[in-house]
Amino acid sequence: MQGKDDEAAGRSADEQVPGAAARSQTKALTYSSYLRLDELLDLQSPRSADAAGRGEHDEMLFIVIHQVYELWFKQTLHELDFLIEHLEAHRGAAGSGDEPLDDRIAPVLHTLHRVLTILKTMVAQVDILETMTPRSFASFRARLAAASGFQSPQFRELEFLLGKRDASMLVHHTAEARARLEARAAQPTLYHYVLRFLARSGANVPASVLEPPAVDEPLIEMPEVHAALVDIYRHEDGLTQVCERLVDFDEGLQEWRYRHVKMVERTLGSKPGTGGSSGAAYLRSTLFQPIFPDLWAIRSQL
Repeated sequence: MQGKDDEAAGRSADEQVPGAAARSQTKALTYSSYLRLDELLDLQSPRSADAAGRGEHDEMLFIVIHQVYELWFKQTLHELDFLIEHLEAHRGAAGSGDEPLDDRIAPVLHTLHRVLTILKTMVAQVDILETMTPRSFASFRARLAAASGFQSPQFRELEFLLGKRDASMLVHHTAEARARLEARAAQPTLYHYVLRFLARSGANVPASVLEPPAVDEPLIEMPEVHAALVDIYRHEDGLTQVCERLVDFDEGLQEWRYRHVKMVERTLGSKPGTGGSSGAAYLRSTLFQPIFPDLWAIRSQL
């Protein structure tokens, strides 16, 4: 009875305070408030729109696709940082060898699987963008002025994390973005984190290759790790799965670059890129550059 009396008293108190029940309901979490939909759906502002909101039809698609790409870049960075936490979880920890290797590998494989699934989604989005014809893009392209995907700080941050670290790209970004990119350049590449993980898991990886490369140092093969990688493929099924998921990731990223190039060629032809870049010519120069070259180089030895 006491509980019911307290509940009734609570209701009476609410009724005595003007608007209390309404305020309580207003503050309740909803689907829209949790996702901040009002703000999210107000972020698409076509530059071709007139005072009545009418503009070039395909500019909305162009904005939405690129905003979604930025969200996927954000999630990919989030997942790769989480992956690094798992790769480094036992670095220097006392008794770290007590945990079974399979238990340390499982979260690494799970996170890589998620990143691979995101990459597949990113590739599929190119299909949507390719429904935009060259003429429809030309109808609003001039309004983009110097804005270009070349200036995406998140994609550049992803490249820096993966080892493609071109210091000349820093000039295209704000001071805040440059600070983030410089922080990425100061940490090991994802591949170096992987090599450290393999070494702590028993692979004979030379200590000389475990330090991060300098900015502007190209991604190149390191033949001194090939023997260790071949030995993993021959004797360590769990670590082999980690290496194969990295190859899948590398292939997926190259596929996305290829689809991006073909989409630009299809839309722009040989015209210069938005913002003054060389367009498809520059993008073609980024093709077929693996981020884990050693994992490709050892194929002939397996």
